[in-house]
Amino acid sequence: MPETLLESELFGYVRGAFTGATASKLGLFEEADGGTLLLDEIAEMPAALQVKLLRALQSGEVRRLGATQAVTIDVRVIAATNGDLATRITQGTFREDLFYRLNVIQVMLPPLRDRREDIPALAEHFLGRAAAKLGRTLRLSPDALERLLRYPWPGNVRELENALERAAILTRAEAVEPEDLPPQRLRGPASRRLPRAAGADHARRSRARPHLTDPRALRPQPLGRRRGAGHRPHDAVAQAQGVRDRAVNAAPGR
Repeated sequence: MPETLLESELFGYVRGAFTGATASKLGLFEEADGGTLLLDEIAEMPAALQVKLLRALQSGEVRRLGATQAVTIDVRVIAATNGDLATRITQGTFREDLFYRLNVIQVMLPPLRDRREDIPALAEHFLGRAAAKLGRTLRLSPDALERLLRYPWPGNVRELENALERAAILTRAEAVEPEDLPPQRLRGPASRRLPRAAGADHARRSRARPHLTDPRALRPQPLGRRRGAGHRPHDAVAQAQGVRDRAVNAAPGR
């Protein structure tokens, strides 16, 4: 958002303050008078606007753009950021005096990956809200919830909300399954379920070919055991490669 537009949103303006200002407008500070104003991503605020915010917090007054008199306000301000303000102060991009003016009570909220016990309640809330917009009633399957709990959530709560909104749109059943979650990040190869008929056929093929599923069948066996009576599989290998049988038998002894 441009700096001038952000200033007009926070502090308001009077009619004729700039081109297009055909009527006066209250700023967010005046609208929140007697209540609470949340300033999200405070670390991204331009330096010039930081000065005006500091003045408003210190004096308890704001002046609309183009106005000649200030207006007294009583607002509780909550500022949030995911950046490191101490680093910003060192770099000179955030005012130290504004930091101490805002930092009366500090609340550190850990990332979502460090408070996974909150994921079920947040997921049900976001899914219910997204489903209500679509006129549906949805729930999370145990498998889908397990996938949500395993994911590290680098985008924190906003990423979780986005994932559940997407699932509410895509799912055709009443329960959200792992395949309804965003691909690659949440689904993973283990979540792709086979249909029952295909699964049964796969199981029959696996029993018919135990070497595909039994790890013991992949272990190398002593040559003598493989050369039991009436069973010499290395003969076929030797014939296919044009090697004599005694050359195959002599190879392990070299």
